[in-house]
Amino acid sequence: MSTRALRRLRGKQRGQEELDPGELSLSAGDSLEERAEPGEEQQDSVCVPPPSEGNSSSSRKNKNKAQKKVSNIYELIWDIDEVDKLSREEEGEKPDTNGESSEVTNNNKDTEKLGNGQGEASAKSSSGDRVKKKKKKKKKGTQENGLAAPDNNIDVLLENLEQNNDLSLQNENCGCLERRAALHVEHRNLNPETELKRYFGARAVLGDQRPRQRNRQFHRSTWMTNPKDSWPRFSRPGISMPLLETKEGTQYFTFEHSREYQQVQFKFLDAVESMDPNNIVALLQLNPYHIDSLLQLSDVCRIQEDQEMARDLIERALHSFECAFHPLFSLTSGTSRLDYLRPENRAFYLALYKHMMFLEKRGCPRTALEYCKLILSLDPDSDPLCMLLLIDFLALRSREYQFLLQLYQDWEEHRNLSQLPNFAFSTALCYFHLSQQEEVDHEESNKQRHKANQMLQLALIMFPGVLMPLLDLCTVQPDATVTSHTFFGPKSQLEQPPALTQLTALYVGRTYNLWREAPVMLWLEESVQEVLHRVNDKDPRVEECQNKRKQRYQSAPRNIHRHVLLSEIKEAISSLPLEVTTQPVMGFDPLPPLDSLTSYTRPQRQRAGSSNESTLSLFFRSLLPNFNLQGGPRQEEDVEVARAGQELNQELNRLLVAMRDMLANIRFQEPPREDNELRDEEEWD
Repeated sequence: MSTRALRRLRGKQRGQEELDPGELSLSAGDSLEERAEPGEEQQDSVCVPPPSEGNSSSSRKNKNKAQKKVSNIYELIWDIDEVDKLSREEEGEKPDTNGESSEVTNNNKDTEKLGNGQGEASAKSSSGDRVKKKKKKKKKGTQENGLAAPDNNIDVLLENLEQNNDLSLQNENCGCLERRAALHVEHRNLNPETELKRYFGARAVLGDQRPRQRNRQFHRSTWMTNPKDSWPRFSRPGISMPLLETKEGTQYFTFEHSREYQQVQFKFLDAVESMDPNNIVALLQLNPYHIDSLLQLSDVCRIQEDQEMARDLIERALHSFECAFHPLFSLTSGTSRLDYLRPENRAFYLALYKHMMFLEKRGCPRTALEYCKLILSLDPDSDPLCMLLLIDFLALRSREYQFLLQLYQDWEEHRNLSQLPNFAFSTALCYFHLSQQEEVDHEESNKQRHKANQMLQLALIMFPGVLMPLLDLCTVQPDATVTSHTFFGPKSQLEQPPALTQLTALYVGRTYNLWREAPVMLWLEESVQEVLHRVNDKDPRVEECQNKRKQRYQSAPRNIHRHVLLSEIKEAISSLPLEVTTQPVMGFDPLPPLDSLTSYTRPQRQRAGSSNESTLSLFFRSLLPNFNLQGGPRQEEDVEVARAGQELNQELNRLLVAMRDMLANIRFQEPPREDNELRDEEEWD
């Protein structure tokens, strides 16, 4: 039997023997059991003593004493085994002499403490010292491995964690990292109160708004909207969001409508066709969280200049969507996708867009920028609402210059952002504003100003048709040399392709207020003069950009037309082609994709044949039973009767046209009036 087992049976504990100071120096090769001095054995006062031949009452007293001192009599034995196990593992992991010497020094320190008056301590305190000693050894070992910092320095630990995270992120795909960095959304910036508090303070924003505990409704907390007590009690309208698939870390979701919600959707389409907003209001009274009804009625309220009600309806629609989110759907990660080809998903895009525009008009451009990034992250490849034409304006309004430049640098390679007029001019304006900041040193300011001059000159050479409409909206009279020059004159606007005309009108009508500042206008004037010198000197870049304009921008895609309609900028809408302006545009689904993925279809309405017939048609049907004004033969008729009926219809149509022309050409001749100066004008004829 081993010495440890014998010592345990005898009730002896290591570390309770009297230590001789002369015997404290131990060799490095001694084991842990050899370091314990086998001096005079003392009876343990804590552990249960072995059975003896003495009186049973004395044994019971000793047992009661032991139970009073230790709650678990096996705790100390377990500690000893654990300590021995740790010591064996550490000795196996550190065979070098440096580790053994460090253990010896730690043991010497502990034995010196015990020799100074703690030799007669209890077993609990001695085992606790051993556990602390082993923990110190383990902590020192982790420090040597680089997992912990000396003296428990938290800052060093955080730096190590950040370095580890950077290493793990660098192993991933670089394209995904750029896109995630550009489209990262912060939760706190989705709340407009965060931006308003930054401008006016919390007291001015919140005021004395204290929630009343009595008769207070419980609302589910959401990120995008704050539910109001004035809203109807929320009940699930029948919208759900399943997870379709996961590809390369990107998750694809979709919204689905229940059978009851589909029936409400059919009623909504009937109400839209009636052209009566009261029918939509009646539908919302029965279904207060129907999405398309909320969007359509919001447009009606906005046209009637009831902005508060229009914004409230959009927020209610967003709240209904957010309550139906999948648990894995994330607003901030930039890896959640929604296909715009599905009609159920389009309402979410439109609700986010309209809420973003309300925030921008309310004076919260930073919050609107977060929603713009959110819409772009839902489908960044196809960009169904063309948010790249708007994100630069919101970044300039919120003074997020570094974000816009980072987006331009990350996406220029695969999206050619410099070929869009808004990015060509906005990035130059970003560098100009950065050069005007006071905290920037003189050298850095000159570098950014030089970069701004180069980019603005290239933008003017590539898109010369922007200058004159921009100066016109800014109420600035250009110089005679500029207006008379062919490069910036009216000829440059007439030679623009139709798609480029739409992009130019969209950018100028949206951002002309940003160019009205006096320093910006002076900078623009200097760049225009420099561009005229380059044009007169036959710069090859001018001819190159002219060839690019002729080859590109011939026809705009459907998402740009959809964006122009949603922007409601008159100059841009007037430049839309006829195939867009002649077709009806629904506010709840403007310009739907031609290849939509419909999950359910609207049933055809059963219409009686006599309900759509005019009085004249009913009269002829009473005379001729086979008469059909709609043109097609009835199923119960044979072919000959059908042909006769069609010929009769054609003759009747010709007769009606002739009668209409005759009535239109009838002119009634007025009776001649006698020019009598003495006649009273108020006299009756």
